[in-house]
Amino acid sequence: MDIKSLNKEELKKEFELLGLPKFRANQVYEWMHVKLAGNFEEMTNLSKDLRKTLSDKYSYTTLEVERVQTSKLDGTKKFLFALPDGNLVESVYMRYKHGISICISSQVGCRMGCKFCASTLDGLERNLLPSEMLEQIYEIMRITGERVSNIVVMGTGEPMDNYDNVVKFYKMLTDSEGLNISGRNVTVSTCGIVPNMRRLAEENLSLTLALSLHAVTDEKRRELMPIANSYSIAELMEACKYYFEKTGRRISFEYSMVAGVNDSAEDARKLSRLAGGVKAHVNLIPVNPIKERSFIRSGERAILEFKNKLEKNGINVTIRREMGQDIDGACGQLRRRILSADKPD
Repeated sequence: MDIKSLNKEELKKEFELLGLPKFRANQVYEWMHVKLAGNFEEMTNLSKDLRKTLSDKYSYTTLEVERVQTSKLDGTKKFLFALPDGNLVESVYMRYKHGISICISSQVGCRMGCKFCASTLDGLERNLLPSEMLEQIYEIMRITGERVSNIVVMGTGEPMDNYDNVVKFYKMLTDSEGLNISGRNVTVSTCGIVPNMRRLAEENLSLTLALSLHAVTDEKRRELMPIANSYSIAELMEACKYYFEKTGRRISFEYSMVAGVNDSAEDARKLSRLAGGVKAHVNLIPVNPIKERSFIRSGERAILEFKNKLEKNGINVTIRREMGQDIDGACGQLRRRILSADKPD
């Protein structure tokens, strides 16, 4: 059993079965999620016999650093981590004026098939456990010695395709007896799995939900994102309204700008109508170039004009600041490059 994926109550029940007092569960939980111990041996207020019992009975998830790339442009760090089974995941450390943000992965690979994303090129390998998502944060904190203020679940994978583990991860991350990150400082993305968007609304969490929209008509969205074959934009907007009504939390629309594909004046007009209808914030993203795809990012002037059109229609809009352009900063790029290099010719 993976002990680091157990929440506080589950850990207490486990220790009760072992005949251990409740305070031992409190001690171990603190070592794992506050002191960020790397193994049972570091838990120095536990007896040697107890440490051995725990080591024999439970797996203790940690990640190995395979590669770190640091941007010379802005100090962004891209981490490639090896999971206990040898699979690789990526995480990104970003420094902003308001604090440190970490973007983590929720799956090994992805099965969503979005045409502008490197994460999906090799398909889905498996879901990540709560411990494996937490450890991406913990390991970066150990390495940098810095406290993290914002978490973005926007790396490799579709979080709503790993729903139960992502929700459990969020609850453990924001637990006052754990790392105690503010729930409002956590953003979770989705390409639009409507049933789980509605399910998430029922959880009544304080996280920010970001919808990867990227197109304003069903026809164009189907060209970019296979998930659009399952759920229409009308269904997406109804789910967004439902989410806002249930939580009072404004949704963010992620919109990758692709030259000649979704950056016209008509696109801006339709996006304004969609965003205005659900009180969404729009985040414009200059699409990252991927060698396996032919998409070209919109020019700087085109993006600014698009932004101005949205603002004139009363839409709250930002252009995502580009981080780590010189270090395979986009989702899945570094992992794919390393995996490709390891394949025999």
